[in-house]
Amino acid sequence: MLCNCHSDFARQYCMCLIPALYGYAVLQCLIRYFQTQCMIFPMVFSSIAVLCLHVPICWVLVFKLGLGHVGAAFAIAISYWLNVIWLGIYVKCSSACEKTKIVFSTNALLSISEFFQFAIPSGLMFCFEWWSFELLTLFAGLLPNPQLETSVLSVCLSTTTLHYFIPYAVGASVSTRVSNELGAGNPKAAKGAVRVVVILGIAEAVIVSSFFFCCRHILGYAYSSDKEVVDYVADMVPLLCVSVSADSLIGALSGIARGGGFQQIGAYVNLGAYYLVGAPVAFLLGFVLQLNAKGLWMGTLTGSVLQVIILAVVTLLTDWQKEASKARERIVEKSIKAHNGLVRKF
Repeated sequence: MLCNCHSDFARQYCMCLIPALYGYAVLQCLIRYFQTQCMIFPMVFSSIAVLCLHVPICWVLVFKLGLGHVGAAFAIAISYWLNVIWLGIYVKCSSACEKTKIVFSTNALLSISEFFQFAIPSGLMFCFEWWSFELLTLFAGLLPNPQLETSVLSVCLSTTTLHYFIPYAVGASVSTRVSNELGAGNPKAAKGAVRVVVILGIAEAVIVSSFFFCCRHILGYAYSSDKEVVDYVADMVPLLCVSVSADSLIGALSGIARGGGFQQIGAYVNLGAYYLVGAPVAFLLGFVLQLNAKGLWMGTLTGSVLQVIILAVVTLLTDWQKEASKARERIVEKSIKAHNGLVRKF
């Protein structure tokens, strides 16, 4: 009965999050628009303003109006849309966006096929990795003592998710930097950006994993007061340290892959690493060898480590001069298509 109640709450929460999906989708488009122009501060100020408003909005909806978990979902949706509105107003009114202001016309459809060639593999790169970790919680429900196992995996997943925003931001930065430099015909600068972000990824991995390891006996208390859960989380922390280290490098290397234009390779790498290797190893360790949640996490971690190795090899073997030439060719082709479109129009 308790599990059914929790499932119903989760269903209601997910349904009420639907408006947030549309806001998030528009927001991501605006974020990419600003990132490609290295316009960071509008996003920073908008995010800070939304965060300051999100807390009182959430408090009013959850506690004052008594909406509970439904109010929390609505608060997230409101915050996303506030961010979209403010960034949209900035694009509309700021002189900094005058030359690149978004104009809706049929010319935007000229490169739609090429856009999908890069967008779909890029999305699959992220989804294949993310879904593999989400599956862990589902598999944990089949283990003995599923409440404990799912609780511990949820704690680990929440911790890695919280951390992943750091390497994801680093990856987004290097993706923009590398693509801009390649498009400008500067392969040396692109290669220099790759070196810098890899060093940053390694340094961040060392710092965060060291912090988690030192706090392993108290980390569980951030999520639960159950001593059994806290002790189990402490046993999982060494594996968690390896996971966050792998995530730091994955964020950097995935950003390099997106910026360099070889997202398709990255998508195949993630598919093979997590589902052809990670999932079978997780099933073997978790169910056959009865290592339970620890075994499931070790299996997915195997996929993460394999992903790091393959993406690192791909990055090392990349001919940046050749990639810069290909990027310049794409720019020339786009210019020709746009010119032909204008000629036909007039």
